Amino acid sequence: MASEGTIIAPDDPRLSWPGSVSLERRDGWVQPWRLPETERGLFHEPMHLAAAKPAGVRLAFRTSAARLTVRVSPIPEPEQGLDPGRLDLCCDGEVACSLPIDHGESYRFEGLPAGAKAVEFWLSPRSRFRLRALELDAGASIERLEDDRPRWIAYGSSITQSGAGASPTQTWPGIVARGRGMNLTNLGFGGQCHLDAMVARMIRSLPADLISLCVGINIYGGSSLGPRAFRPAIIGFVKIVREGHPDAPLTVMSPIASPPREGTKNAVGFTLPAMREEVALAVEALRAHGDRNVHYVNGLDILGPEFAHLLPDGVHPDAEGYRVLGRNFLERVVRKAFP
Repeated sequence: MASEGTIIAPDDPRLSWPGSVSLERRDGWVQPWRLPETERGLFHEPMHLAAAKPAGVRLAFRTSAARLTVRVSPIPEPEQGLDPGRLDLCCDGEVACSLPIDHGESYRFEGLPAGAKAVEFWLSPRSRFRLRALELDAGASIERLEDDRPRWIAYGSSITQSGAGASPTQTWPGIVARGRGMNLTNLGFGGQCHLDAMVARMIRSLPADLISLCVGINIYGGSSLGPRAFRPAIIGFVKIVREGHPDAPLTVMSPIASPPREGTKNAVGFTLPAMREEVALAVEALRAHGDRNVHYVNGLDILGPEFAHLLPDGVHPDAEGYRVLGRNFLERVVRKAFP
């Protein structure tokens, strides 16, 4: 029997999940997904694991509670050796508490500010999350949190998913979204940023006021598109997105620095400098054909070789690298494309 202050997650309309694309409800729990869960068979199968990890997803509501307990359904067989990350709790936009995920069944947050406040739980980009219930102080109010901030969709690779961020609010998209006051949908998929048409169709159907695409590093690593196909794939992806968002500012960023890969050709003969040139030419072609609100961003201007010490594996930033990337993208891209 649920207590007076217990909110049963799967059925309560007062809980919202900004940043999710769909919700899966089963056996008393609800899990956010970053693709349409009922259509996941239409997406490349390795995307499923990445899309089940709720990078940028928040559990949001307004409450007067001073204490909250989050009850979850532990994920079976968590990935071996992977740090599952943390849960960040924000009250009225400020981080109030951060707890490590230990694959237990409950997480208790205490000492929240008095009075009614907007609460957002930022979920980990490293591990799936299945909510069963919330427990509040007896008599505490709870209501749905309406969010009228501009909506930003950020598409990219594991660098956008940002698993090595210090915490969910410290991923680079999290830093940008909180710095500009935007409602983030993070479509960073580890290893799976290959300009899939199904992803373009998904972005086309989602609400958005700003869209950013960070493309190239997975295509380089997987040799999935060569010099003949890469530029047309970017153009086609953008044109599909434009069917749903004809006027939204849209930025296309080429790869950030990866010193071990800069001069090395992949299996189809691509280097990262050549990919950056192709991304720039794709944006130039789109602009020449009337899309004046698409913009090229050179990844080296956001995290260049001078930050090689923040790339421990030569490709992924560490926690400080994500902070630098986020600050630079916020100041040099977002504040210009979306003042």
